[in-house]
Amino acid sequence: QVQLVESGGGLVQPGGSLKLSCVTSGFVFRDYGMSWWRQRPGKEREYVATITISGNPYYSNSVKGRFTISRDNAQNTLSLDMNNLKRGDTAVYFCHRPGTEPAWGQGTQVTVSS
Repeated sequence: QVQLVESGGGLVQPGGSLKLSCVTSGFVFRDYGMSWWRQRPGKEREYVATITISGNPYYSNSVKGRFTISRDNAQNTLSLDMNNLKRGDTAVYFCHRPGTEPAWGQGTQVTVSS
């Protein structure tokens, strides 16, 4: 059974930092590119970042330079380091395994507010 479990969300002030984690199980993690997505209040789910099987990262323009995606194949874990957070980053963040049988985590809430 494929499982993706996010954690690390919370309340942070503008300019602050958070690190999200996604612990996976039920599939061979190192064989998949992985992504983070988010859903802001009242908006559709949107792409945030991807890391390939070989570890190459890609980012949406809205987070480039502030967020860092990484993976630990030994721990089957995907991470997202978020720095210089803005109010517009407030969203539920989802871990995503793309492919012919896509999988999603349940999401973790990030709120950026003073």
